[in-house]
Amino acid sequence: MTSHTYSTRADSAEDDHEAAPRVEVNRDTRRSLPPDPKPIMECDGVDVYYGDFRAVTDVSLGFGHNEITALIGPSGCGKSTLLRSLNRMNDLIVSARVEGSVTFHGQSIYGKDVDPIEVRRRIGMVFQKPNPFPKSIYDNVAYGPRVTGMKVSSMDDLVEEALTKSALWDEVKDKLKDSGLGLSGGQQQRLCIARTIAIRPEVILMDEPCSALDPIATSRIEDLMIELRDEYSIIIVTHNMQQAARVADRTAFFTALAAEGSGDRTGLLVEYDLTTKIFSAPADERTENYISGRFG
Repeated sequence: MTSHTYSTRADSAEDDHEAAPRVEVNRDTRRSLPPDPKPIMECDGVDVYYGDFRAVTDVSLGFGHNEITALIGPSGCGKSTLLRSLNRMNDLIVSARVEGSVTFHGQSIYGKDVDPIEVRRRIGMVFQKPNPFPKSIYDNVAYGPRVTGMKVSSMDDLVEEALTKSALWDEVKDKLKDSGLGLSGGQQQRLCIARTIAIRPEVILMDEPCSALDPIATSRIEDLMIELRDEYSIIIVTHNMQQAARVADRTAFFTALAAEGSGDRTGLLVEYDLTTKIFSAPADERTENYISGRFG
């Protein structure tokens, strides 16, 4: 295995550099939460590799029940790589492997007897770009329960429930037979959230779910995340620090370290705390430099 020595690579601020305005935390949606003594998911010493390349190194953190956790940091710091390791999406990449421990309710999701399909049912994923199937709105939502053999008393009721929870029912209830591809971008993303909710997960992973949306659609998704928090644990990757400040209960800041001589970059968890603490009084200078706009 290739051995690398890593060093922090961040742009140095000029003496006369004026820091960007501090991100304001929306305290109307924030809660003062103690650490969850039994997190729904935990990472312990997680490294993620693609072949010999280490994309993420030594990540340890826990994700609380009914909380929104934001993963922030510059491009190439491994946020999405870590997110995909939380429901074994990286299994779909031949060269990928995960070392360390990822647990769900205290059980390793990478155990030999663990079905990755069941992992992905209980830990759902919403992707960066809306990806509805070329099917009707109804069939998009019903797809997961059908292919997983979920026993439901009424598929109609399940579809309505999922669309209601995703704040889409009132907009589509009279056109359920229409193609999901005919919806607007924001509606398509909410349809994808409904499709995820329909298989009744406990955790929802969101990989930059608003990056392809306009501000109004983004606001709808953010409001929806806060509503869904009462029923699900949500882990979101975002490049938008304002978004993290608006919706997240806790925030994890990652940075990218450059391997000397090769230029490869690996992701490193710098700091993980309440969002109010991360954005108002970070413990690490690297976090302060990032949120103040000095690098990233």
